[in-house]
Amino acid sequence: MPKKETFVLVPGAWLGAWAWRRVVPLLERGGNAAFPLTLTGMGERVHLAAPQVGLDTAMQDVINAIVYEGLEDVVLVGHSFAGKVVAGVADRIPERIGTLLFLDAFRPARVRTPQGGMADWPQKDREDLMEEVRRRGDGWKFLISDEIMNGIGYDIVGKDKDWFLSKTTPWPLRMVQDPVTLSERYDGVRKAYVFCTRGGDNVEEIKKEKLDGEYRVLESGHWPMITKPAELAQAMLELA
Repeated sequence: MPKKETFVLVPGAWLGAWAWRRVVPLLERGGNAAFPLTLTGMGERVHLAAPQVGLDTAMQDVINAIVYEGLEDVVLVGHSFAGKVVAGVADRIPERIGTLLFLDAFRPARVRTPQGGMADWPQKDREDLMEEVRRRGDGWKFLISDEIMNGIGYDIVGKDKDWFLSKTTPWPLRMVQDPVTLSERYDGVRKAYVFCTRGGDNVEEIKKEKLDGEYRVLESGHWPMITKPAELAQAMLELA
């Protein structure tokens, strides 16, 4: 009898648990469990958004969900920026994590220095982001833009696009700025990866890296949970 998996699904920027709506029932077939989460300040928890909400809060959101639900041997999925969230969680409670699955996500290197903040961004990119946050986000919120949707979100169209944009919420800037620092505990956690061909990174270049886990590649933009839910669920089940 196949092993029953427990998926904890952590959404990326601008998203909440709602983003996994099409994937959850596909994962749950065959008796698996799926727990879609919303991080503080986003989705239905947007009323808790504040300038001080950052990576530590996000990691605690995920840790608390796992601990208070009594979950073990979890397939912890982090989408996009939440790659650094789930990496930090795995470093803190590795005994609870069976597989750490990065979904078109930030992938921390195996080093002990802070990663994933803005220190290594090109200066122009930092300046552009901060100007956008000042102009549209009261100095501490990052809103989704037409440029982003027409780029990595090219395949979300029609009614799906209207629905998607109606649900997105501003992203607290601290989530972007805060780095994550990992210990040797992180190295012992099993890793797996899903990459999207038009998610923003060069998949062919990534495949040349010495990845420390299995991977799958989806022909999609950055949000396959919206545009390719069946293909995504299948990849996640295969990698669990």
